[in-house]
Amino acid sequence: MVFSDWQVTTAWARPGSDRSVAIVVFALLAAASLLPVLLTPIPAMVDYPNHLARMYILSQNGTPDANPYYEVAWAFYPNLAMDLLVPQMARLISVENATRLFLLLSQSLIVGGALVLERVVKGRVHLAGFAALMFLYCLPFAWGFVNFEFGLGVTLWGIAAYLMVAERALPVRFVVNAVFVTALFAAHFFSLGVYGATLGFYELWRAHDRKVSYRDAALRLLMLAVPAVVLFRVMQLTAGSIGSEGTSWLFEFKPLWLFRIMNGYNLTVSAASALTLMALLYFAAKRGVLKLEPAGIWLAIGFALLYLAIPSKLLGTSFVDLRVIPAAALIIPAFCSLSLPSRRWTIAALTAVIGITLANLAIVFVVWLSYRADYAAIIESFHNIDRGSLVLVGWRCITPTPSCRTYSPRWASSRCRRAPPSAVSPSPMAGRCRYACLPRSRRAKRRPTFRPSSAPGTGTTTISMCSAGRGEPTARPVGGIGQVRAFCSL
Repeated sequence: MVFSDWQVTTAWARPGSDRSVAIVVFALLAAASLLPVLLTPIPAMVDYPNHLARMYILSQNGTPDANPYYEVAWAFYPNLAMDLLVPQMARLISVENATRLFLLLSQSLIVGGALVLERVVKGRVHLAGFAALMFLYCLPFAWGFVNFEFGLGVTLWGIAAYLMVAERALPVRFVVNAVFVTALFAAHFFSLGVYGATLGFYELWRAHDRKVSYRDAALRLLMLAVPAVVLFRVMQLTAGSIGSEGTSWLFEFKPLWLFRIMNGYNLTVSAASALTLMALLYFAAKRGVLKLEPAGIWLAIGFALLYLAIPSKLLGTSFVDLRVIPAAALIIPAFCSLSLPSRRWTIAALTAVIGITLANLAIVFVVWLSYRADYAAIIESFHNIDRGSLVLVGWRCITPTPSCRTYSPRWASSRCRRAPPSAVSPSPMAGRCRYACLPRSRRAKRRPTFRPSSAPGTGTTTISMCSAGRGEPTARPVGGIGQVRAFCSL
């Protein structure tokens, strides 16, 4: 145990049926939470089609099937989790299955990491696993921020590993920290920030609680920062980069995200889930049933200040502040104690958790399964595209919302030698926007043989591309879903 002076109060203090019921409920909810990924060939997540198309390009790089109009340019970048893992897995299974397996691995890291962290902190598990299941399809995860989801899962395991050796000698702590800092730097840079912030808040609490000298506290904090500083410097020297230009604070949205966070597809369900959860937490805290341990108080205050202070868009990366919420929701429960006085309280708590989890899961199932036909139709439309055609992508926001205006879909073009499934795919944007996209990333760059120009479409917004020196192509629609159409040159 990390905190030997803590008296751990468990929700399932009775060794009989209550704990058994909780274990069975958790196992069933966990199995149900993984079913959407297992049953859906292409998850209906906003960024997922872009990731999937990029995985096709990366997995075919260096093979006879490599797309000649993209070049893969590796550098010392962060946010490379799936770019490093999925192409390797795609050597054994299909790209679609490898990408889904990566998503499934990310979800397993989230749930498993929450359980392990609570086990390390308190010596047993009773809260964190249920919190992880309730947030498994929260807004940033439902939008397809899969590298962030994978990185946040690794973050939970890294925090647990560091807390296990927090009282060991400096060399041991340094090695454990350096390993996870390196892994998180490669996986997702913001996840590394969550890892550093959590351990920083913990070390500040430790220094305050144990009256540690300023010199020793500074040395421990410096030890945490050194690996990250070294990696950042190496990235600068090797021409790597993080994000792009553009930083903005959208303070008016910060209160709204608290009610929007629980579900990425339905605002009503999300708001109802958030209000229910807030009411239950307030009631439990007021009755003395739920308590934050001293370190948990420091973490809660630290995450709250971080959420208020961090920009909504940082270095070209959108929704940065939004990602703080699931991070806090997955970490802080490990530093809470829950004492339910009777079986009635236990049943009420489990009922609330089941209701919130299943309500969000039901929306995910409805949305993902409804898009199976759309994806099948768009993939079938590739039979109408002649080999060597230039595919153009267009989009329109059906109902302009702050989310739509802020989170514009990416676009790129590719000359289809053999159009891969989901290279052009519709995606949900909280049920209000649909768009199609082709891959764009720092790793898979469009070769400089095309120039963009805007061209009006009839009833839909299009982006037309032409080959340099050949003039504007004549375009004909070959397929479309809703407000999205794909065009190819003749």
